Amino acid sequence: MLEAKMVNVLIKSESRYPVSRTLIREIVEKILSDKKMKGDIEVSVNIVGDRLMKTLNKKYRNLDTATDVLSFSQTEIKKDAFFVNPPDEILRLGDIVVSYPQAIEAAVEEEKMVDQKISELVEHGLLHLLGYHHE
Repeated sequence: MLEAKMVNVLIKSESRYPVSRTLIREIVEKILSDKKMKGDIEVSVNIVGDRLMKTLNKKYRNLDTATDVLSFSQTEIKKDAFFVNPPDEILRLGDIVVSYPQAIEAAVEEEKMVDQKISELVEHGLLHLLGYHHE
């Protein structure tokens, strides 16, 4: 019998930031499938403006500027800590925050559609949540 798998993508975006929720869900599901993630998984995607992005970047990275994407893991294990599986057995990866104005700016520079750029930023953030980092 095959194991049931549910991917729940929680998307929050103000109406002034129109995004393709379908495209966001598809990119998240594709990456999780490509990475052979199993079981029930939840991730949230928040589309925000530059003011909130700047505030988050300042608070969590000490950078006083807006950035295109941030990710906040719910599963990262700190040294000398232990992880307890939630009773509902849903792996909650964390939150991805995308700046809509930054996505527009990058899309114009790269001659891409805004939804395509947002998908790339969501992918970037999700890979961070899965432990892939760059430097």
